Amino acid sequence: MSDTLAPAPVIAVVGPSGVGKDSVMEALVAREAGYRIQRRVITRPEEAGGEAFTGVALEAFERMEAAGGFALSWRAHGLAYGIPAEIEALRAGARGVLVNLSRGVLTGAQARFPGLIVLSLTADPEVLARRLAARGREDAEDRARRLTRAAAPLPGGLPRVITLDNSGALEATVTAALALLQPESA
Repeated sequence: MSDTLAPAPVIAVVGPSGVGKDSVMEALVAREAGYRIQRRVITRPEEAGGEAFTGVALEAFERMEAAGGFALSWRAHGLAYGIPAEIEALRAGARGVLVNLSRGVLTGAQARFPGLIVLSLTADPEVLARRLAARGREDAEDRARRLTRAAAPLPGGLPRVITLDNSGALEATVTAALALLQPESA
């Protein structure tokens, strides 16, 4: 019998732009200390704001990628995204590691992180439109494109998907997420 504990599950937090993925992740960690957040590396300037990430130039990203610095990497929306290999260290001794992922990379994430849990956030289209406008990162045309993509389905074959509506109070979403992530504690 081994004394080593299995690594904590990776919890992929997905959903359309403006659904509140980062807010939910931060609130989950604030409420339940056993959860950790793995920041993404993105080829976007950090001052672009909106979420916690590490911004790098494309050349630096590609060097990191070639050197095995990412557990998972992908391209979307004209940017490169990576989940640092250090996620494995975060998984040791945690209850779960939350990471903001693109829906299109979930199949690869499932292969990379067996036992992946998908926390799929949704919100009413009006709420998404308001939130996108308030963050001010995109022009009206880009916001319209993002809202059109909001209804994109998740890939099939994901064994554990938790879907929650985050149109209302953040605290209600977090309470529901914890009850579903930790049914033994409810």
